[in-house]
Amino acid sequence: MIGAEEQLRLIKRGADEVLREEELVARLKQGRPLRIKAGFDPTAPDLHLGHTVLINKLRQFQDLGHEVMFLIGDFTGMIGDPTGKNITRKALTRDEVIENARTYEQQIYKILDPAKTLVMFNSSWMGAMSAADLIQLAAKHTVARMLERDDFNKRYNSGQSIAIHEFIYPLVQGYDSVAMKADVELGGTDQKFNLLVGRQLQEAHGQKPQVVLTMPILEGLDGVQKMSKSLNNYIGIHEAPDEMFGKLMSISDELMWRYFKLLSFRPWAEIEGLQQRVSEGMNPRDVKFQLADEIISRFHDKGDAVQAQANFIARFQKGAMPDDMPEIALAVVDGKLAIANLLKEAGLTASTSEAMRMIKQGAVKIDGEKVVDRGLALAAGSAAVYQVGKRRFAKVRLF
Repeated sequence: MIGAEEQLRLIKRGADEVLREEELVARLKQGRPLRIKAGFDPTAPDLHLGHTVLINKLRQFQDLGHEVMFLIGDFTGMIGDPTGKNITRKALTRDEVIENARTYEQQIYKILDPAKTLVMFNSSWMGAMSAADLIQLAAKHTVARMLERDDFNKRYNSGQSIAIHEFIYPLVQGYDSVAMKADVELGGTDQKFNLLVGRQLQEAHGQKPQVVLTMPILEGLDGVQKMSKSLNNYIGIHEAPDEMFGKLMSISDELMWRYFKLLSFRPWAEIEGLQQRVSEGMNPRDVKFQLADEIISRFHDKGDAVQAQANFIARFQKGAMPDDMPEIALAVVDGKLAIANLLKEAGLTASTSEAMRMIKQGAVKIDGEKVVDRGLALAAGSAAVYQVGKRRFAKVRLF
């Protein structure tokens, strides 16, 4: 196992915050494998690249010789995580939780080493807890502390309802750390409050409080909002290689570096070298090819990545896509924007009637695919390259 200072440097790469860093260093210096916890509520059956920011960091801990505990919150999933919500979140049924949890187990080994991963379910201990036990757990926290959480505070001050069971969620997540005897817990920046509850409850149970390591939230294809299936701005890890490649090529040149930082396993010096080469005139598209190759190779294989790039280039007629196309962001009203209005607002046609005429002539393409439906409407969160004729291109994002 490498030294504590070198481990700390690697662990902090891409991380948002370490609480507390001196505690982490002290534990690393003990020379024993640390117990690293990260919890996932099975709220959706498919993982996307946003989820993998955390899972990548778990893999890094594994490579450093530590013990990774991947917690599937089958019990908390039936409560519903209120984090970041301004309304009470719908809980899942037991059948939904079980089905989604099963798919999680199948997907995480695309990144994690199965031999070094302990998959756990918090129903193992929460299901055995009596009502009296739960009341005793609730006695270790206060309503005042709960209302310090930003989303609860906003809802309380605006007169929106907060159900009692929502206060239970961070207590259960915190108690998971007690049951698992976690040394370190990872979570997104939006989970910081819950992770700190874990520290408090461990201390209340006579344990050394866990170190909290928060990871940034990955923006979706729109470059603005959190990657999410509900916003349709996501890249699923089980999507077909061509679909993944096209989506990765649609991100902005600026967002590309964010994806490199949070998703790539390349040495940071190598990424900085690519940034320098782009500043000196290298085509950002060629760098994006490298990002897409790495990610698709990870979730499929190298051959699939090579073929996806070849297919992408072929769709754009081997270089017909210009390097300097404009990037345009358009606001969507009522969730959808008609294709004719999009082309007009993006400056690709002079009018909606011209847009309809060009579609009828087969002269409009989205990411190289011909548009045949003149009634097509695009959703907020989507991003693609739009082409009219042979020379008019624009990369358009809808928000």
